[in-house]
Amino acid sequence: MQYLSELESTINDMVSKGRGILAADESTGTIAKRFKSIDVEASEENRRIWRSLLVSTEGLGEYISAIILFEESLNQKIDSGELIQQAAWAQKIVPGIKVDKGTTALALSPGDLITQGLDGLSERLQGYKSQGARFAKWREVYAVDQHLPSQHGIQANAEMLARYAAACQAEGIVPIVEPEVLMDGTHDIERHAEVTQAVQLAVFEALHRHKVVLELMILKPNMVLPGKELRRAEPDEVAAATLRVFRRTVPAAVPSINFLSGGLGPEEATANLNALNQQAADAPWKLSISYGRALQQTALQAWHGKAENVAAAQQALLKRARLNHLAMLGNYQAQLEND
Repeated sequence: MQYLSELESTINDMVSKGRGILAADESTGTIAKRFKSIDVEASEENRRIWRSLLVSTEGLGEYISAIILFEESLNQKIDSGELIQQAAWAQKIVPGIKVDKGTTALALSPGDLITQGLDGLSERLQGYKSQGARFAKWREVYAVDQHLPSQHGIQANAEMLARYAAACQAEGIVPIVEPEVLMDGTHDIERHAEVTQAVQLAVFEALHRHKVVLELMILKPNMVLPGKELRRAEPDEVAAATLRVFRRTVPAAVPSINFLSGGLGPEEATANLNALNQQAADAPWKLSISYGRALQQTALQAWHGKAENVAAAQQALLKRARLNHLAMLGNYQAQLEND
């Protein structure tokens, strides 16, 4: 492989005990919704200020190994004049980029979605790499009910993830592979486990078919959960159901499983991660995070778009990152939330 040493170096920098990934790749529309919740205009300057706040948080690199950025972030600078990706790497936080172009309906497959963005991907990856991005992320989404996702939908989405991952490795970019089985709905935890298992099996079959090197990728999956319209599952139940599925489906060659939070609140996401690590002492992979809202929410609420609140917001982010660091070690306790 042409870029083997480069890919190995990036994996070594990203996969680190007790450190996780901060997902700050919200699209313009998504970040507008987040800002609306705190009555802040989603202007380009406010987006820059917010992302600058994140990467400028002193000490964040102790708990965060990588950050996923949105495309416009690669051209934005913090107040000192450094590019955002340069400021991240100054704390040994590896910068990466979201490269998919969002979902659309899968033709002739009602209810299934498919992600767009493969056209021109190799050329875009070359451009992002020249701007400092060392990894990429692509998300496929699976709705769950009694009939969804269809087998066709599962296979089509797996093929997209594998083609994306192969394109990344061919350009010296580490791929984060994100198959998200949604928690929206009224399904029970057994149904979510069944779908997650089918999805993971299809994904790894496709990755193998496309010759993706598993040691040089990161998996970003959902936890196994009941639909959010049902009862909340206890962390130990989530951990047991999730590990049962992943032990059946994820090869030991994958270095790290970095879970998405998928609509979980900050405390619930941290407690679930802690239970996973407590139950998985013998797991062949590191169990970590690639959280977005579950890391940023408390900081966003502390900030409220005001310069005088930046320090408080950074402290909130640092605390949330530290609690997840403890959860990665299986040492989180709920009472630490009040410290």
